[in-house]
Amino acid sequence: MAEIVEEINATYEALADVEKEFEDAEKEIIRQQYALTQPIYEKRQKLVEKIPNFWPLVMEQAPPDVDQYIHPSDSAVLLSSLSSISVSRFEIENGGNGDPRSIAIKMEFTENDDFEDKVLEKKFWYRYSKNGSSGLVSEPVPIKWKEGKDLTHGLLDLAVKVWEQDKKQAQAGGESKDKKKTKPEDWTEDQKALREKIDAYGLGGLSFFCWFGYRGEDISAEESAIAVEEEKKRHAEKVEGKSSEPKEEEEDEDDEDDEDADQDDPLALEIFPDGDELAIAFSDDVWPSAIKYFTQAQEVEAMSDLDFEEEDEMMNEGENEDDDEDDEAPPLKRVKA
Repeated sequence: MAEIVEEINATYEALADVEKEFEDAEKEIIRQQYALTQPIYEKRQKLVEKIPNFWPLVMEQAPPDVDQYIHPSDSAVLLSSLSSISVSRFEIENGGNGDPRSIAIKMEFTENDDFEDKVLEKKFWYRYSKNGSSGLVSEPVPIKWKEGKDLTHGLLDLAVKVWEQDKKQAQAGGESKDKKKTKPEDWTEDQKALREKIDAYGLGGLSFFCWFGYRGEDISAEESAIAVEEEKKRHAEKVEGKSSEPKEEEEDEDDEDDEDADQDDPLALEIFPDGDELAIAFSDDVWPSAIKYFTQAQEVEAMSDLDFEEEDEMMNEGENEDDDEDDEAPPLKRVKA
């Protein structure tokens, strides 16, 4: 029985290694694809700049993964003042050796009634935590709202403020502080206020612009680098046939982390929980398929114009028929004998 269990465990470990190989292959594909397509995207960007309302029309036909987060008030801003969208993989630009899954999404705006910013850029870093999780993390991006025009009703400003406080505390303590492991009883007044607003307005349910407040897991670049190196070391030891079983002390630490995770809500102070998914929707769908969505918008507009013309013609025909009936002479009355 023990041999069977050992064999199954070895199979699981082998499958984990295969998954890692898939991940490495995926990263290399992204890296090569980016190098090949970037010049083409730059050429496209120059051409679409000459087309009025190109990006607003793209957003009007955005896929459900994006459209579900755009509220009527957001749509009014995007349709009236959005001038450009661009996506870059900033960690591998100019020969960089970073993770190709890290992305930056830049949105440019003309003068509008809601905020002063002409450019809003949100960066997402792909990082690994010491507990084995991985994914996109970000930092809140402030927006300079005009008086009385904050579409997030203060949520974004508070998220930025809490993040800045967390960053100062982490710098003072010399280590990264994960906000998701902070218990409610230890929250600051600003954290409590943020949570109250989240409860009042819902998670990401207030405005698309709450997306700029997304954080994800608080994984520092240093923690991610250490986690990657440790994973490489474990893999090398496995290849060499060395034992890589965790020490009892490490297992105890993992148990404590699991207990903390069970006690705390990982989304407690997150104003846009699906922020990473929305970023991927932009980078993997909206950005590469922009021409498709623009064409669909034109087709919808053409169909609307055609329907309007047909309705107009039908109304005119109806009016003409009424005029013809009015012009006809009334029937002669029968003369009584």
